[in-house]
Amino acid sequence: MRKVLFAAAAIPMLAGAAVAQNGSPPANSPANTPPASMSNEPTTARTTTAAETPSKGPSFISVPDTAMLSENVVGLDVYNSQNNDIGKIHDVVLDKDNSVKGYILSVGGFLGMGTHYVAVDPGAVNITYDANQKTWRAAMNATKDELKSAPEFKYDGRWSASRS
Repeated sequence: MRKVLFAAAAIPMLAGAAVAQNGSPPANSPANTPPASMSNEPTTARTTTAAETPSKGPSFISVPDTAMLSENVVGLDVYNSQNNDIGKIHDVVLDKDNSVKGYILSVGGFLGMGTHYVAVDPGAVNITYDANQKTWRAAMNATKDELKSAPEFKYDGRWSASRS
């Protein structure tokens, strides 16, 4: 899917490069600058302020072999001790210090309809990696009915911002 999206995004750029070789004036020349009333630039562009930018420069780390990446966790089916599929890890909850505070599990539903989301403590979900099978697995001591009856987490307000 990512390759298809990349290819779709690359075609207009390549076409633009081919057109740019026809001897037209540079894109930033006055001849190619549209009047302000015809510009496609957004008028309410979001800028990052100095207060939002950390004063510390980049710090690089070594990722230990025992670490998990969110890509490996989000989307995992969660099973109970009876090997029943009871939900799926839909999201990871981080606090202001960027440490994991929970998982959002999706329970029930079909094709996005009727899905119930619940926030659970990360200690309630055991995530393991099977090196022989090269697979990740999530397990939890719960039933699907317990998760369906848990308080619902709703993606609204600050949690719906920037979602695509």
